[in-house]
Amino acid sequence: MDTCRAPANASKCSGNTMECFMVLSTQAQKISIGILCGLFGTMCVFENSLVLYLIFSSPGIRKKPSYLFIGSLALADILASIIFVCSFVNFHVFNEAGFSKEVFLLQLGGVNTSFSASLSSLLLTALDRYISISRPSEYKLLMTRKRAWTALAVLWLTCATIACLPLLGWNCCVLDSVCSELFPFVDDNYQSGWVCFVMVLLGCIVYAYAHVLWRARQHVAYMEKHQAQVGKQNTRMRMDVMLAKTLVMVLAVLMLCWSPVLVLMIYSIFARLSDHLRKVFAFCSTLCLLNSMVNPIIYALRSKELFSSLRRVFSHFRRQLKVTEEIPEAESTHKSSVIETVCEDTHTM
Repeated sequence: MDTCRAPANASKCSGNTMECFMVLSTQAQKISIGILCGLFGTMCVFENSLVLYLIFSSPGIRKKPSYLFIGSLALADILASIIFVCSFVNFHVFNEAGFSKEVFLLQLGGVNTSFSASLSSLLLTALDRYISISRPSEYKLLMTRKRAWTALAVLWLTCATIACLPLLGWNCCVLDSVCSELFPFVDDNYQSGWVCFVMVLLGCIVYAYAHVLWRARQHVAYMEKHQAQVGKQNTRMRMDVMLAKTLVMVLAVLMLCWSPVLVLMIYSIFARLSDHLRKVFAFCSTLCLLNSMVNPIIYALRSKELFSSLRRVFSHFRRQLKVTEEIPEAESTHKSSVIETVCEDTHTM
C-alpha cells in the first residue's frame, strides 16, 4: 500500500489513486463487510422509516418540537444508511473506481452530511431535554415549533455546507497539500477540522445528557426523602429512574460507535497507518451505521407516545388482515348456499 502513496500531486490525484484505498484484500473480508452493511442498512431504513411514519401520521405527536428533532434524526439516519451502504459496498466490495474525483467527493459529502446531521439532531434532542428539565416552567415558551423548524433548517444547511467543502475546492488536489491517509483526495486539514466538528458535537451531547442525568438523580434523592407524598410523585420518580437508564444507554452506545473511528482518524493525521489499521478503520466505519440502526430504538420506540402509536398501527393492521381473511370465507359460504338452493329447486321440479 505504501507504494501507492506517492507524494507527487500528479499521482495522488490520478484515477489510480482510489485503488490504493481499497484495503479489503480477501474475499472473506469483502463478504463480511457486505453482510454487515446489508444487515445494518436494511434494519436502519426499516426502523427509521417506521419512526417517521409514526411521527407524521399522528397529528398530536408531530406538533411537538421534541418529535420534530427525532424525525430529523430518523431522516438523517435513513439517508446515511442508503448513501453509506451504496458507496461503501460499491467501493470496498465491488472495487468500483471508474468514477471521477468530483463524483467520489459528492458521495463522501452525502455521507458526511447525513452522519453530521444525525449527530446534530442528537444534539438538538439533548438540548431539548436539557431545557425541559432545567427550565420546565419556561419550556413551552422557549421551545416552539417555529424555533424547532428554524433550528433544523440551520442544522441541515450547516452540515451540508461543511460536508461539501472538499467538492467546492478544499481538497488536496486543488490546494496541492497533504492528502488524508483514509480518504482519497481529502485534505488533511479538512479531515482535522471535520473531526473537531464531530468531537464538539459529541462533547455538547455528553454535557447536556450529563446535566440531565444529574438533575434526574437530584430529583430521585429528593423524592426518596419525601416518601409521605405518594401517587404522582412515585410515578414521576420511576420516570426519572427510567430516564437515567436511557441516558446511560445513549451515551454508552454513542461513545462505543463513534470512538474507534474518531481515534483512528486523529491518529492518521499524525502518523502513517499500516494496512492492518486501515482495514480496521473500514470495519469500524460500520459502527457508525450501527449507531444509526440503534438510534430509533433508544430515542423513539422507548417513547410511550410512539409506542402507543405503534400498537395502534399493529392493531389496525391485524383488523385489516382479519377482514381480508373473512371476505373469502363469506363469499365461499354464500356460493355454497346458492348452489344448495338451486339444487333443491331442481329436485322439487
